[in-house]
Amino acid sequence: MAVCIAVIGKENSPKYVSCLHSENELQFHYKVHTALDVVEEKLSLAGKSNCDVRELYLGLLHSTEEHKIFGYVTNTKIKFIVIVEAANTTLRDNEVRTMFRRLHAAYTDVVCNPFYIPGDHIVSKKFEGVVRSIMCGNS
Repeated sequence: MAVCIAVIGKENSPKYVSCLHSENELQFHYKVHTALDVVEEKLSLAGKSNCDVRELYLGLLHSTEEHKIFGYVTNTKIKFIVIVEAANTTLRDNEVRTMFRRLHAAYTDVVCNPFYIPGDHIVSKKFEGVVRSIMCGNS
C-alpha cells in the first residue's frame, strides 16, 4: 500500500524514514520535506480558527502523477507522512486513517520505552515491523 513512511519531529527534523524501494529514497525524502510546508500551512490555519478540537488527520496534502501524500499530526506536534502510489485507486480515506492510527500507536510504544531518549532517531524492531506491515498492506 504505502511506498514511504516518515516520522518528523517538532522542529521538522526526520526521526524515521522508510521507503519500500531504497533506490528512490532521495526522491521520497524530497517529497516528505515538500509535504511539510503544506502541514505547517494547515496547522497555522487551524491555529487561527476558533475551534478547540483539532483533527489529527490532515488528509491529502499533495498529489503528483505518481504519488499521493497524506499527513497526520499528533497533539505533541510529531508529524507522520505516508506516501502511496497514485495508481492505487481502491485506497479509501478510512484505510489511510487506519494506517495512521496504527503508526501512531506504534510510535507511542516507542516513546513510552524507558530506554528511548526523546528526540533521538527511532530504532525499534517492533516499530519497523509495523511500518513494513503497513507498506505491504497487512492489517
